[in-house]
Amino acid sequence: MKKLRNIFYCNAVLMLLVLLLVGCMGGKEEKSNNDSSLQSEENNNETDDSNQISKDESETTTGSEKSATKNSNDNTSKESSTDESQETSSEEIRNEEKSQKDNVLAEYPSEKIEYARVWLQLGANQEIDELNVRHISAGEPINPNDDTSASYPEDVIQLAGSRLVDGSVTYSGNGDGTIKVYNVPLRWDSSNDVSKGVMREVTENIIKNTKTVYVDTGDSEKIKRLIDIMAIH
Repeated sequence: MKKLRNIFYCNAVLMLLVLLLVGCMGGKEEKSNNDSSLQSEENNNETDDSNQISKDESETTTGSEKSATKNSNDNTSKESSTDESQETSSEEIRNEEKSQKDNVLAEYPSEKIEYARVWLQLGANQEIDELNVRHISAGEPINPNDDTSASYPEDVIQLAGSRLVDGSVTYSGNGDGTIKVYNVPLRWDSSNDVSKGVMREVTENIIKNTKTVYVDTGDSEKIKRLIDIMAIH
C-alpha cells in the first residue's frame, strides 16, 4: 500500500513538471508572437510615415514648381506688356512729331510747297537768298533768244536762284507725285555763236530727252524756309 502511494506521488509530481514545461513554452511562443506582431506594426507605421513624408515632399516640390512657373509667366507677361507700352509710346511720339511737321506747312498753298520740294531735291544750290518762280506757257520758245528754237509742248515752271551760279530747274507736273524735267540752261549763248539750224536740233532734243522724277516730301522746316524767300513772277 505504501509502495502504491509513492508511485502515485511520483506520477503526480511528473505531471506537474510536464504542465509547468508546457506552460513555459506556450508563454514564450505567445510572447514571440506578440513581439513579432508589434514589430510588424512598427514596420507598417514606419512605412506609412515614410510614404507620408514622400507625399508631403512631392506636394511641396510641385507647389514650388507651380509657384515658380506662375512667377515666370507673370514676369514674362509684365515684360511683354512693358515692351508693347514702350512701342506704342514711341509710335505715338513719332506720329505727334510728324503731325507737328505737317502743321508747319498747313498755312501754305500746295503750289508753293511743290516748288520748294522740287528745288530742295533738284536745285544746284540750297543756300540761296531768293527762289524765283516763273510760269512759261505751252508754245513759248525754249530759247527765247532764237527764232529757230523749238517750243514747249506744255506749260512748264522754271525755278531759279537770284544768281546764275544758283542754277535752275525747268519742269512740268504730272499730277501723280512725279514731274517731267527739261534740261534747259538758265542763260543761253548768243545766237551769233550757233550755226544756222543747230538751235532747232538742240531744243528738239531737250523735248525728246525729258526725265521723269518722283518728288520726295522733304524736310518741312527747309521747305518752309524756301517758301519764305520765294518770289513768283
